[in-house]
Amino acid sequence: DLPPEITFAFAPQGFSLNRWMREARSKGHELLVQVPMEPYDYPRNDPGPQTLTVAAGEEANLENLRWALGQVTNYTGIVNYQGGHFVTDSDAVGPVLREVGERGLLFMNDGTAGGAGLAALAHAYDTPYVTGDVVIDVTQDPSAINARLKELEEIAEANGYAIGSGSAFEVTVETVAAWANAAKKRGFEIVGVSALAR
Repeated sequence: DLPPEITFAFAPQGFSLNRWMREARSKGHELLVQVPMEPYDYPRNDPGPQTLTVAAGEEANLENLRWALGQVTNYTGIVNYQGGHFVTDSDAVGPVLREVGERGLLFMNDGTAGGAGLAALAHAYDTPYVTGDVVIDVTQDPSAINARLKELEEIAEANGYAIGSGSAFEVTVETVAAWANAAKKRGFEIVGVSALAR
């Protein structure tokens, strides 16, 4: 239901990944792999199997990253799933950024973790990096999502571009599909995240 310019991210533990990946690519969507990373309240808040953690060390984290990358094909990069603690530890996230960059992939921060320090570290490893500006569906209500999309438009008008992230809730998909078509008519260009990675 979404325009092909919208990037999709797939969790590597998902079901029927190859089928969904093929269908998404056939419709023109850019793909990312959603990699689970340690939040601050881990393990009380556990992102799931193969989570990259600060304590695990480089070898184990790279093994989990490679496992995640091996579950899907035809992607342009990775995006964090949670990860507030992991991405702020340069010793932990550095090897991941290096591996991602060496593979010619990008790292997208969905806007919920990291910040200027993560961006600087990505650039130090010569890894294309992009960060989200607005999480559009913190509240799963069409009017709240539309308000966040309006905020996204305002950021784009001020900065030249903006990136929003959201989940595959039915209300999110329906609201974004309607908004995207209207936004194009208002002169906004929607592009995959790789077009904005630096």
